[in-house]
Amino acid sequence: MKSDTNTKGAWKVYLFSAVIALAVSLGVIQLNKQNEKENTGVTVVESVPGAHALYTKDNEGNIKPLDFTDTSEKVLDAVVHIKSTQTGSSYQNQGARELPDPFKEFFGDMFKGQSPEGTRSQPRVGTGSGVIINDKGYIVTNNHVIDNADEVEVTLYNNQSYKATVIGTDPTTDLALLQIKADNLKTMSLVNSDDVEVGEWVLAVGNPLGLNSTVTAGIVSAKARNIHINADKFAVESFIQTDAAINPGNSGGALVNLDGNLVGINTAIASTTGTYTGYGFAVPSNIVTKVVEDLLKYGNVQRGMLGVTIRTMDSNLAKEKDVDFTKGVWVEQVGEDSGADLAGIESGDIIISVNGKETATSPRLQEIIAGKRPGDKVTIVVNRNGKEKELEVELHNSQGGTNIIKKEDKEVFNLLGADFENVNKEIGKKFGLDGAVQVTKLYPGKIKKETQMREGFIITHIDGKRVKDIDDVASALEGKKGGVMLEGIYEDGSKYYYAFGLDS
Repeated sequence: MKSDTNTKGAWKVYLFSAVIALAVSLGVIQLNKQNEKENTGVTVVESVPGAHALYTKDNEGNIKPLDFTDTSEKVLDAVVHIKSTQTGSSYQNQGARELPDPFKEFFGDMFKGQSPEGTRSQPRVGTGSGVIINDKGYIVTNNHVIDNADEVEVTLYNNQSYKATVIGTDPTTDLALLQIKADNLKTMSLVNSDDVEVGEWVLAVGNPLGLNSTVTAGIVSAKARNIHINADKFAVESFIQTDAAINPGNSGGALVNLDGNLVGINTAIASTTGTYTGYGFAVPSNIVTKVVEDLLKYGNVQRGMLGVTIRTMDSNLAKEKDVDFTKGVWVEQVGEDSGADLAGIESGDIIISVNGKETATSPRLQEIIAGKRPGDKVTIVVNRNGKEKELEVELHNSQGGTNIIKKEDKEVFNLLGADFENVNKEIGKKFGLDGAVQVTKLYPGKIKKETQMREGFIITHIDGKRVKDIDDVASALEGKKGGVMLEGIYEDGSKYYYAFGLDS
């Protein structure tokens, strides 16, 4: 009997609830009818109250609605559209097949519209994205967005366009720094990417497939990914992986957290079709910060190096080397007189941490070391024959020393779009020169736009006057107006003249 009583009571509750639900539904229907616009043939409900269906936690563990609108509004103004143009004069002797691009596998040919073989007179235009990082007009983008370009144009969210100057590039991380002359710019702050967690919500902001100012959402899928896309000898790959949709045109755009701060620069996608299939990759903001600081302070990136060949430790490698498995990075070889060699690191050591940060994979070790400069000292813990050993390593530069190699910072060099070095003794002896200046890198600027000069050109004369070092080049060109004639040779001995104009 007690069970029957409970059953009858329950039915009463359900019936009462159903009556309330029916009454509410009828009320909503009646309210919507009152809000319909009449005489149009279309029913329009004036307003539908929104509700947050998803929630997330902040760093303090507080629950908050998952809403991307505030974040989007905060970041859109700081993400720009970048147009890179190659004019006919800069590539007519090269050909599209001779323009190597390790990112083409992921993004396809950035430059479209080139003329058929033998008639390359039409400009080739590529597009990408960039992020404004301070109110002085500095913009971070990918190197492959502006590489080989003669002119770079930046368009803001409000559709204002500006010519951009390339301040510097770093092919090893596929980053570049631009600058525009503009006021009242919206900027984006960078965060410590070490604090970014797998599973954290992120937004990708950029200009994919010609669709300007596009925001997509996803999560951080993984960290410290190496996808072997960068062919540079000293390449550093430790990407943040995300499932936020990224497509061609997103290159150089922002990956941001829900606070609207930059956690990475979107760089590549893993795809067999060239468009989004679920995997995107961004350069972590810690690497971005280091590259930007170096370019602004030194004119080029100061890369600290251990001087070792490494492999991520796994069970197969442990079996191959006949050692017990230890999570870390296996040291395959140690360069003679490198920082690692001088500190006592040996082949067969397993690096398990740097400055207290765990190094479970090679990309993670590369990322940590890439944040250091020549002359910096790091504390490395290795596992050697089952025992841990702590070593202090002084990092070297690419030439084996510990000094900072600073690029000449001359405003006229930015206008020309070139890096210069005094020729070494070998070249001087080969051509009987008691001094000259070699063009080591070309960026968008006067030289690329108005001449067909190639990297490696050795300048011996400017306007008929002998030049022996970089200071001579700066003195000859700073403040000059009108035409300029450069005379010199390439390393094969061929002699060339290049003429261009300098604005007043």
